[in-house]
Amino acid sequence: MASYDLTPKIAPHLDRHLVFPLLEFLQERQMYPEDQLLKNKIELLNKTNMVDYAMDIHKSLYRTDDVPQEMVDRRVEVVARLKALEEGAAPLVSFLQNEDKVQELRADKQYNLQMLNERYQAFTSPLSQVQNRIWLMHWSLFIFFNHDNGKTQIIDLFNQDKYLNAIQTNAPHLLRYLTTAFIVNKRRRPQFKDFVKIIQQEQHAFKDPITEFLACVYINYDFEGAQKKLRECEEVILNDPFLGKRVEEGNYTTVPLRDEFLENARLFICETYCRIHQRIDLGVLAEKVNLSYEEAERWIMTLIRTSKLDAKIDSKLGTVVMEPNYPNVYEQLIDHTKALSGRTYKLVGQLLEQGQTQAAR
Repeated sequence: MASYDLTPKIAPHLDRHLVFPLLEFLQERQMYPEDQLLKNKIELLNKTNMVDYAMDIHKSLYRTDDVPQEMVDRRVEVVARLKALEEGAAPLVSFLQNEDKVQELRADKQYNLQMLNERYQAFTSPLSQVQNRIWLMHWSLFIFFNHDNGKTQIIDLFNQDKYLNAIQTNAPHLLRYLTTAFIVNKRRRPQFKDFVKIIQQEQHAFKDPITEFLACVYINYDFEGAQKKLRECEEVILNDPFLGKRVEEGNYTTVPLRDEFLENARLFICETYCRIHQRIDLGVLAEKVNLSYEEAERWIMTLIRTSKLDAKIDSKLGTVVMEPNYPNVYEQLIDHTKALSGRTYKLVGQLLEQGQTQAAR
């Protein structure tokens, strides 16, 4: 599973101190030789400002209280640089801490950006803004996958047009995390259909078992392939430092996201397969979702009981009979107008910006 490890792609977009938890996870999972990971840690420390930590590692490795003079000199440089950065950021920090000045900010985003940039040089070129978005998305993985509502919030951020464009341009590997969030998100947002199109467009740029699973179910309708990819998805989740978070429960260790992912992924397969067929043999369906006959029967009964599947089980024939599914007029209306407010806001913003430019001339 080292072939699916995204650490080499994620690490360049993180501060060096944020790479350490990833290396610790890889070391715990024994995905690479121990010596290789230790060398990576030492190399990483030598180029960071974590001098005190480097000193502690040195003392521990060599069982001594002495440290090289170069580490002592490096510490002096780091402290001096930290003070210089604090002084450089002081004007903007002072502005944000002053309630009277903060009140100068308006609902007009363009005005705020221009004012802050003129006074404090707070913003840079559009290219730098794209890079900043990419950094933000990488850093946010540490929060989203450690927060109860993180799987919804990651969709709110990553699925915005400007962030999706950044992902497609420079960081397609982040599609693994956005795909996972869509699969485990119980709200089944309207954006899901559009996101499937993104996965289809980006298959040439990035694919792993998680994105390929979605493509098998919703693009290719390849249920045999989906079943195979589902088994691979489990391994990917277990060996991903963000998705494979472990929780101790008594004497047992669980991976909550894996269980949630597999449950919802099976539901995706079931829903799509059932949408194509009106009557399905329970044994065939059990095979499609990788469950035994008895497990599949209990699972389908639970879905029906909790209103997640509009069907009934014919126990004599051993089949699942789908109820007619007529389009909901209100859902269709919402689906067709879901992007109207966002497009209107963008159009108004462009018109106001053009008006301001012409007035300035």
